[in-house]
Amino acid sequence: MADILDLDATGQLAALAQKRVSATELLKAALARHDQLHAGLNAVVMADPERALERARAIDDLRLKGETQGPLAGLPMTVKDTFDVVGMAASSGLEMLRRRQAEDATSVAHAKAAGAVIWGKTNTPVMAGDWQTFNALYGVTNNPWDPSRTPGGSSGGAAAALAAQVTSLEIGSDIGGSLRVPANFCGVFSHKPTWGLVPQHGHVPPKPGSWAERDLNVVGPMARSARDLRLLLSVLASGSVAAKAAPAELKSARIGLWLDEPSFPLDPEVRAVLERFAGELAAQGAEVTPIPCPVDARALLGAYQLLLGAVLSEDLPPAMLRRMELMRPFARMAMKRGAHPLSTSAMALAYTATHREWMEADAVRCRLRHDIEGSFERVDAILAPIAPVAAFPHDHRPFEKRSLRLTTGAAIPYTSMLCWISLATALHLPATAIPTGRTPSGLPVGGQLIGPRGGDSRTIALAQAIDEAVGGFRAPPPPALAAA
Repeated sequence: MADILDLDATGQLAALAQKRVSATELLKAALARHDQLHAGLNAVVMADPERALERARAIDDLRLKGETQGPLAGLPMTVKDTFDVVGMAASSGLEMLRRRQAEDATSVAHAKAAGAVIWGKTNTPVMAGDWQTFNALYGVTNNPWDPSRTPGGSSGGAAAALAAQVTSLEIGSDIGGSLRVPANFCGVFSHKPTWGLVPQHGHVPPKPGSWAERDLNVVGPMARSARDLRLLLSVLASGSVAAKAAPAELKSARIGLWLDEPSFPLDPEVRAVLERFAGELAAQGAEVTPIPCPVDARALLGAYQLLLGAVLSEDLPPAMLRRMELMRPFARMAMKRGAHPLSTSAMALAYTATHREWMEADAVRCRLRHDIEGSFERVDAILAPIAPVAAFPHDHRPFEKRSLRLTTGAAIPYTSMLCWISLATALHLPATAIPTGRTPSGLPVGGQLIGPRGGDSRTIALAQAIDEAVGGFRAPPPPALAAA
């Protein structure tokens, strides 16, 4: 029975439809795998097996009666612990949020209406605010490829559970790479939709009960195959045409390979994996053309930092905001002297931005969005790195004391994690994260296929063609899982 967990969600659904396995049996297999790996992996941190078993049995009964059911009927799945679920309120890593009465988030309701059996919640950093996944409430989530390293964040528990085959589908979110970075670090797939395609209601942050559709933030699918991304996105986006697409023809695909931007760090090992992957695409007939950054990189980072800070400031403690207000005069002087757009000074100005400053950043965004339109007339998608490094060791010190280490020995700022993901996020573009290979030490490396606004079907179709022609998910080796 455990072998069925090796299948992607589409494969498991086929087994359910053919009655080779029941929803109850499949759920019990997922729960058993969770029990087996939880002590070291700590990916699924909240579960409601009784309610899930009751739902699975009801779906089995309907299937025996020949009743028509939804596209996810009987599939056990988990969701990131930033989404409210009946009986499992989103904690976002905070005890004070966990013991609420909650209704299903809109995306969760859509998955349930399609027949999904949601049995657990996956770990996330506090208020989804880190590229590592740990909190005082549930502890540290480990990467199944190397438990000494992070699975990424903030959808880190989701990516770890997928890679370890504890779950086959996940609902995550992304405002600073939170869908793409964990997929990258764990060797799975994710899709950051065009902003606004999937409703955000029921996601925490913002505060519970909010109906705000936060700028930059998106809700999207995570999976072990590109076809599963397409399946879940069609559910989350209520059958949107943008979410339904047949695989593209890889031999006619035009891909812009963006690996060079002087202000964006990139580890040589990560670059080498992406270059080798680009060669594999070209061998399959794709037209792969190296391109420079399609927009002004400094303007992009400056606008993104301010737009992001303006959103995240709502979640900061008042005392921290007051300290940043006091820093503003000094931060302004630092920026005039040429401080980096991702520096502490820029962050202080972003978190305390006035409405006029937000409008100025939004105007820059609109200009850059116009500038990039021509790129997508020449290529179908842009293939770019997701993070400057592969999965890095756990580091739970305060943000300002952290840095990232390249394999050359050089240290780069921790906020460099914002660089490569900024284009799609700031400009509201879709980006599909795909596995591209592994470093010499065996760590996964992913790439993102970035498309035009509203071009979700384009990037997912291309990802599926790549998945089927070149290969995608590979499970972590058993020794790594045993150690996790």
